[in-house]
Amino acid sequence: MSFTPKQICEELNKYIIGQDKAKKAVAIALRNRYRRSQLSEELQEEITPKNIIMKGPTGVGKTEIARRLAKLVSAPFVKIEATKFTEVGYVGRDVESMVRDLVEVSIRMVKEENRKKVEEKAKETVDKIILDALYIQRKASGESEISGDELKEKIKQEYNDGLCEKEIIEVELADAPKNMEMFGGIGMEINIGDMFGGLMPAKKRRRKVSVKEARKALMFEEADKLIDQDNVNVEAIRRVEQEGIIFIDEIDKIASNGKGSSGPEVSREGVQRDILPIVEGCTVSTKYGSVRTDYILFIAAGAFHISSVEDLIPELQGRFPIRVNLDNLSKQDFLKILTQPQNAIVKQYTELLRVDKINLKFNEDALERIAEIAETENETSENIGARRLHTVIEQLLEDISYNAGNNDTETDVIITKEYVESIFSGNIKQYNLRKFII
Repeated sequence: MSFTPKQICEELNKYIIGQDKAKKAVAIALRNRYRRSQLSEELQEEITPKNIIMKGPTGVGKTEIARRLAKLVSAPFVKIEATKFTEVGYVGRDVESMVRDLVEVSIRMVKEENRKKVEEKAKETVDKIILDALYIQRKASGESEISGDELKEKIKQEYNDGLCEKEIIEVELADAPKNMEMFGGIGMEINIGDMFGGLMPAKKRRRKVSVKEARKALMFEEADKLIDQDNVNVEAIRRVEQEGIIFIDEIDKIASNGKGSSGPEVSREGVQRDILPIVEGCTVSTKYGSVRTDYILFIAAGAFHISSVEDLIPELQGRFPIRVNLDNLSKQDFLKILTQPQNAIVKQYTELLRVDKINLKFNEDALERIAEIAETENETSENIGARRLHTVIEQLLEDISYNAGNNDTETDVIITKEYVESIFSGNIKQYNLRKFII
């Protein structure tokens, strides 16, 4: 489905409050991908994505915008932190691993889609394996007085009615390969399981599991047998190259602070130079095939408290032509975040406590006071954006959450402004005293 920029922003508004400039920038970038796909192959080769740098404090929605954008169009997406990479020649993660991680995500996505296509066919085989295991189990447990055909029919009927879900059966399942990672001398990660996994057939062993667990595991195995892995690899790499999104977080941490280029500054610049060819466009070898990075959309983000975007090396700056400043969250933003998004914080906590028969309700003035406290906390201590609301709500509901679960009947709990102020009275007094400190 192709979304217009306005439709993309409307979808993002369901989950993210404010930051209209950032939403507009990513919406245009995503629409340009669709526009490019409608052109001739010759023109497509010439048009590359316009990568984006988001500048703003933590917790204001940088990662969430990129993640929701990818989810909207089912694009392969990976978030990496620039600080995890080291310059070539040092022990640490190789920058090319971000592309390999993206390919792994894409492989999982395509495989899941293919599994759904062969689900019905795989289900026939799985049902037969489970019914045979149930028959052997019942025969061994003493239901042998019923004739074989009658017993099979009885088991089949119970299985179809969902009465056997918790029954323990013994089935043969593939052992999950053990992942053993080691690092090469040039910063490359080597997975021993990946190296030898394809040379030897998967080991199987008999395990006792419930019918429900057996079905889930067997469906994976049987569906995988029906999937053409070569086609999966080709499609996954195509999606990475044409639709992939890589979100590079904390890019400000590898920028020099403008005080010279000695010590750690050299290493930071080295990481930038290693990232540069990936962003510029190069070919990365993966175990599924070679991947061109020319048309992957890169979104970088950072707080840039100490350094600025201009402290990045000029070549890397040039590869991120679109720059967006994200705003600090205000009291009104916090108020909207509490109630408006589809995954609003108040909704989350209300549903959590409903499990323990607590009907949680917030008065309007209580929500306003919570938003005000969150804003003040961010101003007077470290600014952690919307994450501050979780800190405030957790402290506010600590006693209620602790005492919940002991009631057999439903209980209504109403959070008032007075209750909020009683919980945060110490903090409020502290804020009032600060105005006298010069």
